[in-house]
Amino acid sequence: MNKDALRLCISRHSRNIYVQIIDDRKQHTLVALSTLAKEFPAMKNRSNKDAAKALGKLFATKAIKAGIKKVVFDRNGYKYHGRLKAFADAARENGLEF
Repeated sequence: MNKDALRLCISRHSRNIYVQIIDDRKQHTLVALSTLAKEFPAMKNRSNKDAAKALGKLFATKAIKAGIKKVVFDRNGYKYHGRLKAFADAARENGLEF
């Protein structure tokens, strides 16, 4: 991984999904969002593929507003399918590059 690259880290649990962009050089979180956030749309199930898509779209727009367009994707040891793939596809479709 490039030392200057920002890292998009995702963590999923049985009820919620959490994502953040981390600057490892400064050891600082630049953008963070989860399905528990106030700006996340109200959904009955906050941990399925539909919620992951909505989170990806919202997270990409929030990151771009913060001036971040390119990141390195850290899937945190999870397999690239299901909710993780739905989030990544939605984030890419809305302008985030990784």
